[in-house]
Amino acid sequence: MRRSQVTTVSLLAALALGACTNAKDVLEPSAITPPAGSAQSSAASQGTSTTATTPTTTAPAPSPAPSTTASPATSRTPAQTAAVAKTRLQVAPIVGASVEAAAPLTAELQARARQRGLTLVGSTDQTATHVLKGYFSTMSEGKDTTVIYVWDIYDPSGNRLHRINGQQKAPAAGSGEGWPTVAPATMQAIADQTIDQFAAWLGSGGAG
Repeated sequence: MRRSQVTTVSLLAALALGACTNAKDVLEPSAITPPAGSAQSSAASQGTSTTATTPTTTAPAPSPAPSTTASPATSRTPAQTAAVAKTRLQVAPIVGASVEAAAPLTAELQARARQRGLTLVGSTDQTATHVLKGYFSTMSEGKDTTVIYVWDIYDPSGNRLHRINGQQKAPAAGSGEGWPTVAPATMQAIADQTIDQFAAWLGSGGAG
């Protein structure tokens, strides 16, 4: 009788202990979250890859190389700009050209000088840094007239520093020969070329 009771008590205790163990397994996170090894085994058995995907990092594009394009030939250095800015040019009376031909030449010299940043001063101005003296002549060939010109550049003391010369050929604008046939546009073109060459000479150092 006593042995049967002991056996019964032991059996009940074993059942109670088993019930507590099952409840504990359900409440613990490990009971619902398979261990890492179990997850990998399960994934492998189902043919699913568990390899971690490494984020792809795109390398930054290389910075563009500095431009090596040369500056335009017409650009000026600070020294050249300063040389032009401090120049005060005096234009002496034109020698050899008629008054009618010299008028558009003189007007265009003034306009072109302003475009180039040059300052023109009058014949009585004592602050001139350069004096420009022009000598002109014409040569007629059939219906064409060629204007030949020479410009001498002097310092205020009368020393010649540089010479600009050339010729401009254009169809006659009137009847006859010589200056009456020279169109204003021809003299204006000479004025533009003269100021451009003078400014270029200044930019190169102003030494003839």
